[in-house]
Amino acid sequence: MSKLTHLDASGRAKMVDVGDKAVSSRAATAEGTIIMSTEAFELVRENRGPKGNVLTTAELAGTMGAKRTADLIPLCHPVRIDRVEVTAELDPRLPGVRVRAKAKASDRTGVEMEALTAVAVALLTVYDMVKAVDRGMEIGAIRLLEKSGGRSGTWTRGDK
Repeated sequence: MSKLTHLDASGRAKMVDVGDKAVSSRAATAEGTIIMSTEAFELVRENRGPKGNVLTTAELAGTMGAKRTADLIPLCHPVRIDRVEVTAELDPRLPGVRVRAKAKASDRTGVEMEALTAVAVALLTVYDMVKAVDRGMEIGAIRLLEKSGGRSGTWTRGDK
């Protein structure tokens, strides 16, 4: 059975010591969705929102969120991010918006949390910008798709 690295022997939360780890190239990709009414979807598609362009604003918010991950997640290390790319696209099959974030860094710890935070913040931004039309939107399926680098190597979600 694997051990949780953020707990000490007595079960108390602790920050992992990454000081002895080698700096290496690390990357992660995450995605998530927000499902909305047809009316809300059309508002976003036609760029008729009273707060501006929903998709562009969500992408910028996701990038900002990735950069603030260590401030939001208590035991997360600050990571010197080399690159964050957030894309928010309409998905008529939902109907709604699908957000994907890729984070890359050369550091001692991975960027999975940065990619996941970028997705979450982007989706929350969509909700904020569209809630006047649809308060029943549903944010979901936030998940890591793949990560690379570090001691654990590459991991890819099988059902992506």
